[in-house]
Amino acid sequence: MTIHDLDTPAIVVDLDIMERNLRQMSDYAAAHRLRLRPHTKTHKIPALGRRQIALGAAGLSVAKPGEAEVMMAAEPAEILVAYPTIGARKLERLAKLAHGTRISIAIDSLECAHQISAAAQAEGVTLGVLVEFDAGLHRVGVRPGAELQGLVQAVAQLPGIDWEGISFYPGHIKSLDETGLAAIRAAGALLEETVSDLKSHGLIPRIVSGGSTPTWAHSHTLTAMNEIRPGTYIFNDKNSVGIGSCAWSDCAASILTTVVSTAVSSQAIIDGGSKTFSSDRLVWSSEVSFGEVVGYPTAVFHKMMEEHGFLDITRTGHTFHLGDRVRIIPNHICVAVNLHERLYGVRGEQVEEIWEVAGRGKLQ
Repeated sequence: MTIHDLDTPAIVVDLDIMERNLRQMSDYAAAHRLRLRPHTKTHKIPALGRRQIALGAAGLSVAKPGEAEVMMAAEPAEILVAYPTIGARKLERLAKLAHGTRISIAIDSLECAHQISAAAQAEGVTLGVLVEFDAGLHRVGVRPGAELQGLVQAVAQLPGIDWEGISFYPGHIKSLDETGLAAIRAAGALLEETVSDLKSHGLIPRIVSGGSTPTWAHSHTLTAMNEIRPGTYIFNDKNSVGIGSCAWSDCAASILTTVVSTAVSSQAIIDGGSKTFSSDRLVWSSEVSFGEVVGYPTAVFHKMMEEHGFLDITRTGHTFHLGDRVRIIPNHICVAVNLHERLYGVRGEQVEEIWEVAGRGKLQ
């Protein structure tokens, strides 16, 4: 099968680029003695999780119990649920998984820790816990200092729980210009202070987990951190390029679409809209764009309806025809993958692999 045989819209993954991205991150982590526990929210495919493990990943990260259940097929040594998991049913499911692999959960409340303790004791297992602190995103995580120290001390005393360390997510850093680099330095200083404070109270974290795709190449400068959890790096996307964490040549995934209408002058309609790309906007620009049109950088993907994508082709100097195939690198590949049933791994024009998106829609 070749790429020309694929029906559209379809996500195609350039295997050469993907494999290069995986190797680059693996080599970086090894060179800087960082544990790599990649977040599988981007690909949601156990076969790709196995590739990450084969290249040295210590385990895998997920957001929800449903994703953890799916990723058991990758046979990881450990799974981190990098999300505060609340509710007896969810925690019961995770406790059952702990019979087959190490399960850890990032939390930011004592209430959640008590629920984890109860689930672990009921199942006769031990669950790992990372206590999350807020490094600047103001999404989840307790304040560093006394609040973090108090929560760690309380969590470490609970039965059925193994306090492993702390976690954070520098998601507020969305550029690698001087402002972004200054924010990375500030995060590093905060982390040093936070870890030093814990140690001064006899609380020594085995794991200090953080990192992101935008900041991955600077992870080694945060010297108190010993684990990174990048996700998007496997494919990359338009936001990754705009932030400065990769080049267009590092974007492994694109969405293959077909031109279905040219009835309106200076416009081409493609067979993919918000149900294909998601409505995520650029994080680094106010420009209205939903993706980069490969081969036509002056085309503007400026509007979407559910099944229609609007391309402004005024400045391209190119005449598009019905049936033309157009590849688009989406703004945010993680969300786009969750909208598709399968991905197609291609080398050149040959389709070498077809992956079912097993973690698609696993929101619980």
